[in-house]
Amino acid sequence: MEKTLKVLNAVEKAGLISKYAIGGAIAVLFHAEPVLTYDMDIYCFLPEQAGRLVTLSPIYEFLKKRGYREDKEHVMIEGVPVQFIPAYNDLVTEAVTEAVETRFKRTRTCVVSLEHLVAIMLQTDRPKDRTRMTHLLDEAKVDGRKLSAILKRHGLTDKWKQFKLRHYGN
Repeated sequence: MEKTLKVLNAVEKAGLISKYAIGGAIAVLFHAEPVLTYDMDIYCFLPEQAGRLVTLSPIYEFLKKRGYREDKEHVMIEGVPVQFIPAYNDLVTEAVTEAVETRFKRTRTCVVSLEHLVAIMLQTDRPKDRTRMTHLLDEAKVDGRKLSAILKRHGLTDKWKQFKLRHYGN
């Protein structure tokens, strides 16, 4: 995974993304015990393209020149399927903006905060997200105040109450 992160940093350095943060199940391993996953989700900001359709083509072309290949919605980078996901709403934009800089071995990277990760999973609300959310809440130390503020800002408070009632009975 470290080699993959080095390539992602090169994509950022080349200006093809202005900032990125690891999200999804790979982000879970930075906060709790790992969960099974197939790919690495990379939430990112793309350079401004005033009035133009958002496209990942420049990233794919950059990586193809370096020998990496596309596989459906992923690019295989050093054996890891990577999916680039442009920040698609206010919550994901905030999550990338406030991502935590960390290191994986000796390589710098950014990871979505635990509280933003929980909020994104709640908002997405797929069965695997609910399972991962329960895992995170059981395994990691969530900052309740920070999570509450995020949920309130993004209109997820009622959905959170429903989730807690369904999964924890309170």
